[in-house]
Amino acid sequence: MRSLHVGGEAIQSSMKIGDPFALALDYTRCMMAFLLFHPQPRQALMIGLGGGSLAKFFHRRLRATRVRVVELDPRVVATARTHFALPPDDERLSVEIGDGAEALAPECCDVLVVDAYHDELHVPELASAEFYDAAYLALAPRGVLVVNFMDDDPMFDRYLQRLEVAFGGAVLAMRALYDPNILAFALKGMPSRVEWDELRRRAAQLESRLELPFPKYLKRLRSMNRSRGRALVVHE
Repeated sequence: MRSLHVGGEAIQSSMKIGDPFALALDYTRCMMAFLLFHPQPRQALMIGLGGGSLAKFFHRRLRATRVRVVELDPRVVATARTHFALPPDDERLSVEIGDGAEALAPECCDVLVVDAYHDELHVPELASAEFYDAAYLALAPRGVLVVNFMDDDPMFDRYLQRLEVAFGGAVLAMRALYDPNILAFALKGMPSRVEWDELRRRAAQLESRLELPFPKYLKRLRSMNRSRGRALVVHE
């Protein structure tokens, strides 16, 4: 296993040297639960590269998805290229150096992934009300924002409230299976309710296709979010 540290002891990314395109960290695998709601993304924008785990997984396993990554620190990009098997840019992958908040443009993506930390602290500029408003506009009419938080972040409740305001309440939360992370999924243009039977069907298909435990993700979603009858409540 090879790990990346930036500015402190916190692990920013890890890679299995014998399987560099796998998602080595539990929380990154759990972030893929967004596919339960948006299974065929076309254009993904990622803010924060780290070792490139998610970018590599998208590039290898989601063949219909174009990925654009924006990373503030050029040293991180160089490290991902030289030590973490990040492939060169091609027609489906573009990695650029810049400010992720400035990369947002109306309807520029249908999946927006935010996993940007300085050591153990969530970057506050990427959790402001203004950023979440811009994130909503940056998504296509049907899209999803995925945000990684630490479960002991003292600002988590406030961040979640900002997300709910920006997305009209259509926000789901899910604890990672093993890591101390909480993933938030903010949905745009989705039905207000989704039948659990339908979600179980999608989970089985995704598990078979991507070899990730989507049925377990579904159980975590059910434990943290509202149900009504036989359906998951996305928003009222």
